[in-house]
Amino acid sequence: MNKSTDFLIIGGGIIGLAVARSLRAAHADASITILEKEPVWGAHASGRNSGVLHAGFYYASDSLKAKFARVGCRRMTEFCDEHGLKINKCGKLVVTQSEKEIPELERLYRLGLTNGVELSLVSDDEARKIEPRARTVEKAIFSPTTSSVDPGEVTNAFAKQASNENICLLPATRYLRRRGQTTVVTTEGDIEAGYIINAAGLHADSIARDYGFGEHYQILPFRGLYLYGDEPPGSLRVHVYPVPDPKYPFLGVHVTVTVDGHIKLGPNAAPALWREQYGGGDGFNASELFDVAGRSLKLFAKSNFDFRKLALTELKKTSGPYMVELASQLVSGIDPHLYRRWGRVGIRAQLIDSRTEKLATDYVLEGDDRSFHILNAVSPGFTSALSFSEYVAEKIGALLTQ
Repeated sequence: MNKSTDFLIIGGGIIGLAVARSLRAAHADASITILEKEPVWGAHASGRNSGVLHAGFYYASDSLKAKFARVGCRRMTEFCDEHGLKINKCGKLVVTQSEKEIPELERLYRLGLTNGVELSLVSDDEARKIEPRARTVEKAIFSPTTSSVDPGEVTNAFAKQASNENICLLPATRYLRRRGQTTVVTTEGDIEAGYIINAAGLHADSIARDYGFGEHYQILPFRGLYLYGDEPPGSLRVHVYPVPDPKYPFLGVHVTVTVDGHIKLGPNAAPALWREQYGGGDGFNASELFDVAGRSLKLFAKSNFDFRKLALTELKKTSGPYMVELASQLVSGIDPHLYRRWGRVGIRAQLIDSRTEKLATDYVLEGDDRSFHILNAVSPGFTSALSFSEYVAEKIGALLTQ
């Protein structure tokens, strides 16, 4: 295969597909091509995430996450309605487990209002009217715009729309390396690209370095699993989440209502040993093992956040009974005998800033007039895909006109 394209997007997850469509809207006559190394769309984070559309109240008001989550949630909801995709508009409660958590709950509520998110601060009695099984102390936050979708179905719908918009889709085509200024070498031949967009998720940092970007960043993968229940659909009305610990990047074990009304508990987020460690020896890469393990050990020994505590806490959550114990603090009536099925592993492409040895908490983007690199687009990246991709297209447009 020898071909050329005006825009070449590396990575056909939800972000890559959304960026392609935003570029099409901005550049009607341009040729746009998406490389995806897997034979299907959404094989990684886009198809293996929680499926929750986040309302946008967790994120610092000056962050890109806050800027795009609220609008992204609304637009993704509209997209699902417009295209007849499954969506469970169940809403979410954030509950307290002790009086000590009330100040953080109230801070989270004020933050959400600042971010323009529709929220209610409710009493414990009001929370139980919304969800009779919810356990909370004095107060809770109710988010009515939080929903559940089937992430694989949504990603495939994005791919279908991209194809309908005359975007060239190349599944089962792996990026190998850069040659010269404009040539991209793939497993299916060379492509001459006018402009490169790197949306490669777990591999974004490696590809960025091929183009002189991402010098201070590395991906540190975390494996996440949900424990699925066999309670009848509708046994829980809404998602129930704990008050998050602001020192850590994860939201903690929560009780989620799936798109079809079932319940799942989780996730955990244990450090992975290589980027695509989904199970057994899947995706094994010896050089990645050395690199990722070495980075994890360095953070374990010394970091600017308590990586050791985080890692050990998350490893404990790989126990089903412990997962049930944590979920039972949020919701009553969790029968351990009904929660024994683990779902598919998902891997979070968490970015580390080597200058500070801290986890990147916001989207990280770098680029010039030849390439653009989406180095960090973890949660709520899926929720924000439509609004975030328009921002990326605008940034690229500005770089091209400099």
